[in-house]
Amino acid sequence: MKVTVFSSQPYDERALRQYSPDNINWQFLPQKLDLLSVAAAAGSDAVCVFVNDDLSATVLQKLSELGIFAVALRCAGFNNVDLTAAKKLGVKVMRVPAYSPQAVAEHTVGMMLCLSRKFHKAYNRTRDNNFDLNGLLGFNLYQKTVGLIGTGRIGIATARILRGFGCELLCVDPIENPELQQLGARYVSLSELYQQSDIISLHCPLTPQSQHLINEETLAQMKSGVMLINTSRGALINTKAVIQALKSAKIGYLGLDVYEQEADLFFKDLSDQVISDEVFQRLLTFPNVLITGHQAFFTKEAMAQISQTTIHNLLSFSRQQNSGNEL
Repeated sequence: MKVTVFSSQPYDERALRQYSPDNINWQFLPQKLDLLSVAAAAGSDAVCVFVNDDLSATVLQKLSELGIFAVALRCAGFNNVDLTAAKKLGVKVMRVPAYSPQAVAEHTVGMMLCLSRKFHKAYNRTRDNNFDLNGLLGFNLYQKTVGLIGTGRIGIATARILRGFGCELLCVDPIENPELQQLGARYVSLSELYQQSDIISLHCPLTPQSQHLINEETLAQMKSGVMLINTSRGALINTKAVIQALKSAKIGYLGLDVYEQEADLFFKDLSDQVISDEVFQRLLTFPNVLITGHQAFFTKEAMAQISQTTIHNLLSFSRQQNSGNEL
């Protein structure tokens, strides 16, 4: 079978080829899938896409017209896919539901530690032979109250790590997980989580209901100086509202691995270009903001799992079988 891989990076190609059988003919394209690039998939049996590719109804219609009825997501989230249109068109959409939740959880806690202990600032200072500790005063995670919004695989993995630090855990999720309750976590209302948490970490999917979950109204309920971490989806946060909260010191620390308009920025080297996104540029001016470029998932173990599951999904489709990962 022929598979066109959109938004492909060299590491994607290496990992997919490493675990691929000989009967998959790969076509790797760096551009993202959208209405302009979809024609490049002509002659393929399936397309393989990532978080910022466009799987809207119009693009899915074009895929079906090209005779392509399989979409393999190299990720767990599917907010970029019009599932209703896919079902009507008979396009099968398959995802990777779990690829090392520990990778994202460890990155999440790493961002908390970096912000709380100012590792990034200390690193830059010592490279300049500046060993002054003024301005580097941090705080302990021990006995801090951490609010986890979303307790799926990644939320649970994050909770396990934070319990090791001696944190108190408050959780919000439509489905309460007994394992977390055994760890001593409490499920509470969103309002209580906002009011009681020293640190808030987002681990929920992006849906119409959760879009801009963090906004002016919810920020107003939070403690002054709260730490906010987002390693889930950028549109969970109203960025302009967060900037105002940074200016007023309502948010004391902000860690982002995702950004609402990241499709035009992340996974690219823009170091020699002027970035026109003024909102993103404003975020970079704050000394208490740490941003990574959708890196939380990016470990050897996760890449292996993504590749193996993606190939399993594609081979199952070619055999007219269900992989178990269909949406």
